[in-house]
Amino acid sequence: MDNGSSHRGRKAIDRLAEQFPNAVMVHTPVHASWLNQVEVYASIIQRKVPSPNDFTDLEAVEQRLTSFEERYNEAVKPFKWKFTTTDLAELLDRLDRHQTTPVTGPSQPRAA
Repeated sequence: MDNGSSHRGRKAIDRLAEQFPNAVMVHTPVHASWLNQVEVYASIIQRKVPSPNDFTDLEAVEQRLTSFEERYNEAVKPFKWKFTTTDLAELLDRLDRHQTTPVTGPSQPRAA
């Protein structure tokens, strides 16, 4: 799950468990929506399909979405990710060092 407001908290966990008792909710990291490929595709659709927004009915929306999907599937190419597993390991190491570094010096009170 992404970290959208409808996917957080006890209510979201309970909703999922009610429909799918053996499912476990796992969230993607905050600010990592690029990991969720459905979200990536939805973002592309949002930018490319509804403009102009001159739909006369739901059938017109469906036709526009279907036409877009057909064109997109013919033209799409895989993303060339530049962020490697080595980059990820280095980032995680850097974050770990940052979180374990003790804060030194007296704290400064805030001005009123």
